[in-house]
Amino acid sequence: MKRTTVRLTTAAALTALTACTSSHSSGKPEQDRPAASAPAALPALRTAERSTERAETARVSSTTVLGTQLSLTADGVLSWRDGLSGALTIDYTGGSAAETMRGLGVTSMEARYLSDAYYARVGDTFAAKTGGKHWLRYAYDDLKTLGGGADLADQMRSTTPDQSVRLLLDSDDVRELGRQTVDGQATTHYAGTVDVEDVTDTELQQRLQDAGVTAETLDIWINEKNLLVKKVEMTSTANGRMTQTAHYSDYGVKVAVQKPPAADTEDFKTLLSQSGTNPT
Repeated sequence: MKRTTVRLTTAAALTALTACTSSHSSGKPEQDRPAASAPAALPALRTAERSTERAETARVSSTTVLGTQLSLTADGVLSWRDGLSGALTIDYTGGSAAETMRGLGVTSMEARYLSDAYYARVGDTFAAKTGGKHWLRYAYDDLKTLGGGADLADQMRSTTPDQSVRLLLDSDDVRELGRQTVDGQATTHYAGTVDVEDVTDTELQQRLQDAGVTAETLDIWINEKNLLVKKVEMTSTANGRMTQTAHYSDYGVKVAVQKPPAADTEDFKTLLSQSGTNPT
């Protein structure tokens, strides 16, 4: 398999990792939004952060658009009890990378997040090009060697619902925008702009910087149980403008993810080595 095919497929698959936090914001310019006192919003957000963290699991439905490169939807369950784990079904809906994936017979993909790595299941057409194996394994420590979409993907380990609320707490202009009904629930809408240099989580800050992110706007909706119902994120990355929207529900849902069969799994570094490329 040629280097370009391997890397395009890898980038497309890995960009999907960001989908769980995912699309577009209220569309109202920041300067047009009503001003509010940041200190007044902070206690409620801290309560939401703790409540969402304690919930430990949730069902996620999301959309992601990354410039002209890729658009996708993702549905599944996530757990942040002991690191990130979960399973998502990802559908590629548009963009140049999606066209590449379709050419390889991949329009939908199952993604599994486990403690050691991210696993992506590809179809028979692509599997035929990789020795017949249907699962690709990406060790988290190897993601940065891919660059581009992989840098964005690596952020996924730090973008669970509680982390989203925590990130907004780092905003200098966080504010409450009022009550709104979202997904049939009464919620309070909060928004702010986060400068990456102000992010207090040093690991997340480094991942954002590696992806070429300097700032991002966040909108979140918190329900009466102090749980995140919806999150919208917009930012500019090294791969273009990224817009993500995620809806969270069924907090506390059971999440049990199994590692794919070893005999049907190929490691991406091995795949690149077999294609005569250097992953670094």
